[in-house]
Amino acid sequence: MKLTDSVNVLLLGSGGREHAFAWKISQSPRVARLFIAPGNAGTAALGTNVDLSPSNFGSIKQFVINNSINLVVVGPEESLVKGIYDFFHEDSDIHHVPVIGPSALGAKLEGSKDFAKAFMARHGIPTAAYRSFTKETLDKGYAFLESLKAPYVLKADGLAAGKGVLIVDDLDEAKRELREMLGGKFGAAGNTVVIEECLKGIECSVFVATDGEHFAVLPEAKDYKRIGEGDTGLNTGGMGAVSPVPFADEAFMQRVRDEIIVPTVAGLRAEKIDYKGFIFIGLMNDGGKPYVIEYNVRMGDPETEVVLPRIESDIMGLFEGMAFGTLDKHTLKISPRTATTVVCVSGGYPGDYAKGMAISGLDQPSESTVFHAGTALKGGKVTTAGGRVLAVTSLGDTIADALARSYATIDRIDYEGKYCRRDIGQDLERLVKA
Repeated sequence: MKLTDSVNVLLLGSGGREHAFAWKISQSPRVARLFIAPGNAGTAALGTNVDLSPSNFGSIKQFVINNSINLVVVGPEESLVKGIYDFFHEDSDIHHVPVIGPSALGAKLEGSKDFAKAFMARHGIPTAAYRSFTKETLDKGYAFLESLKAPYVLKADGLAAGKGVLIVDDLDEAKRELREMLGGKFGAAGNTVVIEECLKGIECSVFVATDGEHFAVLPEAKDYKRIGEGDTGLNTGGMGAVSPVPFADEAFMQRVRDEIIVPTVAGLRAEKIDYKGFIFIGLMNDGGKPYVIEYNVRMGDPETEVVLPRIESDIMGLFEGMAFGTLDKHTLKISPRTATTVVCVSGGYPGDYAKGMAISGLDQPSESTVFHAGTALKGGKVTTAGGRVLAVTSLGDTIADALARSYATIDRIDYEGKYCRRDIGQDLERLVKA
């Protein structure tokens, strides 16, 4: 089976990741119409924004039928964890429409930290030692913390809007956080808490597309989570990213392939987990040995904004292979150039911040691609509508070259409270020079 020569696509989501997908999908000559639900001010220029929630499956079904949609691409994890793939698969009216994303069971790799760690243990995938605890086993959780060395890593089992992972240096503070997490600090997401040893090394992310049998490795990336320069301050959804990653050389990536990707896909197949989507593997490089920090079941943000610009082949071929089990027949062409993205956020983020600030300078000539993350159109003007507002992506022959272009573009964009980190990629530049 294959997609038709003229494809109507529905893309679910509203962030920078979805703008990057819309940008890439719109380049395909096979796409007839592109709809984004709900989209943002940036996606509106590439297709048709639709006022639909990605979690309102009934409304999505009706839209798919009414608009002859041939393919659904799911951006956010919540829709996948809630079972949108299964909803389509089990409905006779729409089961013929492929959904790019895993089943609800496959989505538990992200939706449940405990499930993911147990999956890794079953299939011999290298990861940090761990144990899981509930309110009833709080005392055992205290004892396990006492057996570990600082820093202590505590993870809410379920989805907690990116805030459910804590790294604590003090034992008494770690015990207090465990008690508060199990007491409802993160709602139902913290009914179970995973405590694991803290891995040492440098992080990167590897992205895999799979049809459940075969897989293709996309460009790797490194992102920057903390709000402050020098990786200080509070965690965010991501302040920037770089691809490729200099330390992810051929030897390291071969180990990732052999020790992590192959057993992950084989494990999904062995456990009969239906998975036709992306696997985001957060890794720690400890002296050349890769360990899995976490799985996500969709592409990352802002990593997507550096991964997709390096893919030179038609993304519809990739989607077709994932949907119909023919990924081994698809050739992925990747640019050797470096991509960087720098995220501009609202003042006060990741705490309280204002919305509705007018953005100027977006129409200036630029060598960068500006992906909208948290924007809206009001009265024909683009305004801020989220904490992370824009992701400015550039290609260059080196990290420094690409970053210079991104920052030059950022300097021409303005809105009240604009902030970005000015040290994205500098650690990798030092590695290259060393």
